[in-house]
Amino acid sequence: MSELTQQQAVAEFRRLAESQEISAPADLDAIWAALAPVAIDDVIGDWRGGELPSGHALDGQLKTVGWYGKWLRGRYDVAPMVCRAEDGELYSNLEIGKGAASLWMVEFRGELTASMVYDGQPVIDHFKRVDDDTLMGVMNGSTSLVRDKHFYFFLTR
Repeated sequence: MSELTQQQAVAEFRRLAESQEISAPADLDAIWAALAPVAIDDVIGDWRGGELPSGHALDGQLKTVGWYGKWLRGRYDVAPMVCRAEDGELYSNLEIGKGAASLWMVEFRGELTASMVYDGQPVIDHFKRVDDDTLMGVMNGSTSLVRDKHFYFFLTR
């Protein structure tokens, strides 16, 4: 996929989020590159999550644990793995997330953007704006699970 305008990136993002077709990481990277970075204040809220399948080992795994999304309620009040219990209640699954997280402005691919840093594992989720109520996320870090091949996802509020 060649370089995209922001409008083209948003349209392609929406198509892929809806279709759930497996995309080449390079195509998801082209969408990411065209989207605008966000500040910490822009991401505060309760978010429902979804995947952007790319053939990653994590594709489909979050659904098996009841992943619902993320609570980004403040810089130091972050639940990275909000899951739905059998009774329908939402809860922060600290076991799967290996603890809580915090929000920081982190440089990723040459841009400073709001990012969620996990407390208990070497993983960072970077966010960019699709629209006021939708974020695209890229999970990376020093663990081999996301270092060599990033995991792509989205959040909506």
